[in-house]
Amino acid sequence: MDNDRIFEPYADGLVQPPYRSEKYASTGRMAPDNVHAIAPRTATELSGPIFAQSADEDRNLVSGKGGQAIGSLMRLKVRVLDEDARPQAGSFIEIWQANAAGKYQHPQDQRDAPIDPNFRSWGRGVVDANGEIDFITIRPGAYPVPNSGGWWRPPHIHLSAYGSTFSSHIITQLYFPGDPLNEIDGIFQGIPDPIARERLVLKPDADAGIPEAALGFRFDLVLRGRSQTPLEN
Repeated sequence: MDNDRIFEPYADGLVQPPYRSEKYASTGRMAPDNVHAIAPRTATELSGPIFAQSADEDRNLVSGKGGQAIGSLMRLKVRVLDEDARPQAGSFIEIWQANAAGKYQHPQDQRDAPIDPNFRSWGRGVVDANGEIDFITIRPGAYPVPNSGGWWRPPHIHLSAYGSTFSSHIITQLYFPGDPLNEIDGIFQGIPDPIARERLVLKPDADAGIPEAALGFRFDLVLRGRSQTPLEN
């Protein structure tokens, strides 16, 4: 680490979306009215969890008992970094997403769209010593937001990261470059700074893919600093 390196402060209120966003109407119902109370952190919040290495199949969302999932196959490589680009080994990563038809494998998704029996909507694992982990999945489909007047969510992947304690937990969403729905999405556009929004867009990378089988994408999850990843629930 370069101890002489100086970081300029970034403008508050530009990187992280506000609790209430005009572009994301339901935040008006869900956002708190009062300032958050800071609860005391006990040993439960500060002493765990300890994550074990997961099996390879926990990072493969596309291989069901009946064959391969429908959709554009891709490999997603995630890297967890601090503000000095140092890898954060041991971070526990979870992803979840819709299938190629924009349908979540969850009972709350009641939309009339097909469920792919060979696609599992979630994956998980612990990053390695380089702060990296990869997932085999498909590009998710877009889907309509109920009672929104025609709003469709663009293809996106949810990502959750845990650090060394239960209180070190962040959630965000990853978007695909060039998708026209990105420009009219109330959640993505809820991040005020366009440069910060771009930090949620996956980077195509042929080296991250599987030759003649799967597209490759990379994503850097930066935990703090001027290049901090915006958070989205």
